[in-house]
Amino acid sequence: MSMPTHHPRALWCALWLLLASAVLLLAGVGVGSTGFESVLRMADEPVARQIIWDIRLPRTLGAWLAGALLGLAGAVAQGLFRNPLADPYLLGSASGAALGGAVAMALFGSSPLATQWLTRVGVTGMAFLGAAGAVGLTLLLAKGVQHTLRLLLAGVIVGVVLGALRDLVELASPDILQSMQSFTLGTTSFVGWMACALMAGAWGVCSLLAWVLARALDGLTLGEATAASLGLPLAPMRVGLVAALALATGTAVAQTGLIAFVGLAAPHLVRSIVRVTHERHIVLSSLMGAVLLLAADILARWVLAPQELPVGVLTAALGGTYLLWLMHRRTAQGGVL
Repeated sequence: MSMPTHHPRALWCALWLLLASAVLLLAGVGVGSTGFESVLRMADEPVARQIIWDIRLPRTLGAWLAGALLGLAGAVAQGLFRNPLADPYLLGSASGAALGGAVAMALFGSSPLATQWLTRVGVTGMAFLGAAGAVGLTLLLAKGVQHTLRLLLAGVIVGVVLGALRDLVELASPDILQSMQSFTLGTTSFVGWMACALMAGAWGVCSLLAWVLARALDGLTLGEATAASLGLPLAPMRVGLVAALALATGTAVAQTGLIAFVGLAAPHLVRSIVRVTHERHIVLSSLMGAVLLLAADILARWVLAPQELPVGVLTAALGGTYLLWLMHRRTAQGGVL
């Protein structure tokens, strides 16, 4: 399997991304409406200590973890579909999560029967269930994971249908429009320590699963027939990769809402730096996604402080600009993305 594996360059890339993560984590703790004053006063003032430990630190760590999940999911999606424009949301998970969140918000305000169980599940729990249900529906329509094109088309159809259902829920309950706007624009404002623990657990499971099954992605780059001739059990390996993709995307979306372009841009940035096998590409893409989202979150908090920009809007603007520039450059060179 002839694929470039520049191990030293990949190692340096990982080290630089880890260093950037550490610097951004420190910067994130100091960015907020009160600036670095809370950091300086946290030893003496309980309020300042609470701002750091209960608000800024989990939010900063949560942004890093959500970006890591989206970067990992993007690398898996692009390898699985053999398409550099594949997005983590292609299986309908984003639309399912938004529908689940909308249903939860609507029921919280109008159904007395819903409060008995919805208060335990919560909006984020319903969003995750919606994402998982959407992926399950996609797999059902595609009749499994054997045909990637059918899986891709089923995901697009499910996303459109569930998006329409979400619009109907919002029309029936207009009081949830503001809350849903925050969810669809993406935000890390409500990330706490429990959300960080959930995302860290999901990241660990998905990273291990994707790393173990990365050989299937390497084989698929050579074509279905060649991968099968190498003795790779493609069907069960695809199931595992789809599970990792769905879990990573669903967990991130449930906690931070719909954040665009991180999962799409992170693998592209890694490929522009170093070409490696998917075993290393997945790890580097996850770290790149974490750095991208954390940097965007810090910028969103800082640029209009004390007001905040929705981080999803910022990632869409920056990510879209980058991909347009990349497309223009590759087209000028006679290549493709």
